[in-house]
Amino acid sequence: MKKMLTGLQPTGTITLGNYIGAIKEMIKMQGEYESYLFVADLHAITVYNEELNLNDATRSLVALYLACGIDPEKNTIFVQSQNEYHANLGWILECTSYFGELSRMHQFKEKSKNKENFTAGLFTYPALMAADILLYDIDIVPVGIDQKQHVELARDVAIRFNNRYKDTFVIPEPVMPVSGAKIHDLQDPTKKMSKSAENDKGVIKLLDSPEVIRKKIMSATTDSEMRIVYDEENKPGISNLITIYSSLTNMTIKEVEEKYATSNYGTFKKDVADVVVNTITDIQNKYNELINSSKLDDILRQGAEKTRKIAKEKLEEVKTKMGFYK
Repeated sequence: MKKMLTGLQPTGTITLGNYIGAIKEMIKMQGEYESYLFVADLHAITVYNEELNLNDATRSLVALYLACGIDPEKNTIFVQSQNEYHANLGWILECTSYFGELSRMHQFKEKSKNKENFTAGLFTYPALMAADILLYDIDIVPVGIDQKQHVELARDVAIRFNNRYKDTFVIPEPVMPVSGAKIHDLQDPTKKMSKSAENDKGVIKLLDSPEVIRKKIMSATTDSEMRIVYDEENKPGISNLITIYSSLTNMTIKEVEEKYATSNYGTFKKDVADVVVNTITDIQNKYNELINSSKLDDILRQGAEKTRKIAKEKLEEVKTKMGFYK
């Protein structure tokens, strides 16, 4: 069975858009690969965030993914910082990476733009990302377009190391995952729903209260035509609500249109709100059970124990081939 790895930064709150567009697809893929899923908390500190509590954010993130349906029996789930071999191999791979390669990373260019001071970690963290992947002989890494370049760097570094010290690393393949429906901002339906959006009213978070969720949906931007039909170009707001309803009820777009052919926007928005609230309430109930129990910590402890053994063996192989003192 091929190996797959996914890294999640513990920053921001998971949105309805994340759930429909990505997490539901991850759940469908469970069991198809030997899957490793980790919290990339070391990556989260490349940019200082005074409000970020890494302990709480890590537990909350994992609890939400589990509550959404990620199965700990089908995924090895762990926290990056609990495995010291990631940082150890990261340094070695920094010494195998070139300045020019790292300076061309799109994420670095974007996050360092117009800043006099930025951390060295922001510049070198692609080498740590390469270590995250290469420690476990990963075959595929599902990534968005913004991270594809980093997996390509991991490939280049692995090939360079293999050429110098003989075959050591599996060469990973970046894979653009099959995306679920794309959910847009409720206030500006021309933009995707993002946890970093400036206007919170357009974003439904999985930990929002039912009252807040209903208010956000009822005030969602639509149009004056009062026809519930899917037309992204001319009716982006109502089309977004149709997509949400369709995704959570497993109805087709056409079935939704037919069901509400004689309804007004108020009626449809109320029904969308009901479906969203029911879905998120179920997730929140599971989340509250996990966040207040030791099960979550047991899952992460087991993941740490398993991955430390694997990572230690790989790092020892690397050090031996490089000629380090034993």
